[in-house]
Amino acid sequence: MAREFQRGHKAKISDLTAGRDLYVGVRIAAPGLTFDISCFGLDAHEQLSDDRYFVFFNQPKSPEESIQLLGAQAGDTESFRVTLDRVPASIHKLSFTATIDGAGQMSQIGPGYIRVVAGGEEVVRYAFDGPEFTTERAVMLGDFYLKDVWRFAAVGQGFDGGLDALLRNFGGEVAEDEPADPPQGAAPAFAPPAQASPPPAFAAPPAPQAPQPPPAFGTPEPPAPAPQPQSIHAAPTIAAPMALVAPTGAPPAPQAPMPPQAPYAPGPPPPPPFGHVPGQGAAPAPPPFGQHPPAPFGQQPPGAHGVPQGVPQAGAGLLAALQPYKETATGQRWTSQSSQLMRADLTMGDMPVLARQGSMVMYQGKVDFGYKGAGFAGRVVGNATGQEMQLMRCTGRGQVFFAEDGSHLHPVELQGDGICVSAENVLAFDESLQYEVRRIEGHGIPGGALFTMQFHGTGTVVVKTHGTPVVLPVTPTTFADCNAVVAWSSASQVIISSQVRLRRNAYPGHSGETVNLQFRGAPGNFIVVQPYEV
Repeated sequence: MAREFQRGHKAKISDLTAGRDLYVGVRIAAPGLTFDISCFGLDAHEQLSDDRYFVFFNQPKSPEESIQLLGAQAGDTESFRVTLDRVPASIHKLSFTATIDGAGQMSQIGPGYIRVVAGGEEVVRYAFDGPEFTTERAVMLGDFYLKDVWRFAAVGQGFDGGLDALLRNFGGEVAEDEPADPPQGAAPAFAPPAQASPPPAFAAPPAPQAPQPPPAFGTPEPPAPAPQPQSIHAAPTIAAPMALVAPTGAPPAPQAPMPPQAPYAPGPPPPPPFGHVPGQGAAPAPPPFGQHPPAPFGQQPPGAHGVPQGVPQAGAGLLAALQPYKETATGQRWTSQSSQLMRADLTMGDMPVLARQGSMVMYQGKVDFGYKGAGFAGRVVGNATGQEMQLMRCTGRGQVFFAEDGSHLHPVELQGDGICVSAENVLAFDESLQYEVRRIEGHGIPGGALFTMQFHGTGTVVVKTHGTPVVLPVTPTTFADCNAVVAWSSASQVIISSQVRLRRNAYPGHSGETVNLQFRGAPGNFIVVQPYEV
C-alpha cells in the first residue's frame, strides 16, 4: 500500500521498498497551460556541475542511463526511470521539477501528484493542489537525495520564474536554443499498468489530444529541419547593463556593441554539517564584504560600454561585489545563508517554528510571531534546572531569517533519533520535535549544568556555537569540559568526572580543570565541543 506523504516528509528508500529500479510519475495539469517536467542531477553542493545530468525534453537521459525520461503514460503527465545503483558517485540529489511553459501561475493547477513505483506497485505518493501556491511559475516536487543512503523527500516548494530561472538557481547557464523535436518512439514497457494507481479525478479533464512537441526556451519558433539535440549550456546569455537617462539637453550617446558578461555564478554553498571531513569538496568561505567594490564615481565599470562617462550607475561592479551574498534558496525547509545566518521556509512542512525570542533578523511573506509560553510546570522546571528557553512561535507562509550575537549556526536534522543540547545553545527548532529536560547523573556541576535539553522525533534543531565546533566519536576515554561541550547523541551515557582535590586546591598552581564530563556509548555516538568556555 502506498504511503501518503505531506510536504516536507522524508523517508529512506529502503523503508519504502527493497527495489532500486524505480519509476517516478508526475501528474500536473491546468486548462490552457503546458508544463516542462525535468530532473536535475545535483552534486554535493546542490549545483548542476555536469549539464549532462539535466534530463528534460531535449536531453532524455543521462550518459549511463541511470535517469531516463519515459514520457506520458499510465495516467501520468510525465514519467522517469531511475536506477539508483547506476547513479554516479558525483550525483548526490535528483530533483524533480515542473515549470510552466509561457504565461500562467501554479495557483491555476488542479490536483496533482508525484509518485514512486517499484516492481509495478506504488510505494509513495505526494499530492499537491493549486491553492498551495500563488504566483510561482515553477515548483520543486520531490527529491531523491543521498545522506548515507538514498532517501525520498516530498518538497512542494514554489519558485518564481520559469525553467531558465530554475536552471540558474542550480548553477546552470541558459543558452538560446533552436526548438528541438521530442524524442521519437514509444516509451519502453517499464511503467506499471494504469490500473495499479489510477490518476486523481479532475474537475474538468481536457479532451484527448495528439501529443505536441514541447517548445524550447524563450519564444517558440518553427522547428528547423532535422534538428540535433543541443546542450542547454552551449553559450552564456547576453545581458545588457542597466539603461541610464542622459542629462537634460545632452544628446544621447551612441551605443557600442554589447560584449557578453560573465556567466551567472551561484552563491557559496552552505557550511558543512557536523561531522564533515575537511578536504572533501568543501567550498571556501566568501570574501570579506566589499572586497569587490563598484567602480568609483564617474568611471565605467567593466562591461558598461555605451554609458556616458561621468554618469554614476549601479552596474556590473556593484552586482559583482554583492553576488557572493545573495540569498541561497535550496528548496529545503532549513538553509544556511552563511555560517551565522539561518533561513527557515515556513511553506515547507506546514508546521510552525519555535525560535529564541528576538532572534529574527528579517522575514519575507506573511509571517506571524507569537509568544510561546512554557506553562506553569515548564517555568518551574526551567527555573530549577537552568534549562529555560524564552521562545516565540513563527507561523504563516514565508521565509524567516535567524541569527544571534554572531554565533555559528548548525542545522541538525533528526529522523526518529535524539540529541542533547544545552538550552543556551539552541536557537530554533521545528515544533514537531519533542523536547524535555534531562538530568546528568553525578554529584553536580558548578554553574548549573547538571541538566540539559533532549530533543527527539522528526525535524530540525538549529544549534549555535562560539566558533567552528569539532565533532568527536565517543570512546571509553572521551572527556570534555562541561563549559565547552555543546551537544551529544542522546544514546550516550554521560557521567561526571571530578578531579577536585580539596588539599591540592588550597595551594597556588591549581589547573582550574576540576569538573569534566565523561562520555560512553556504542560506536556511532558523538559529542560536539566548541572552542569557547561558557
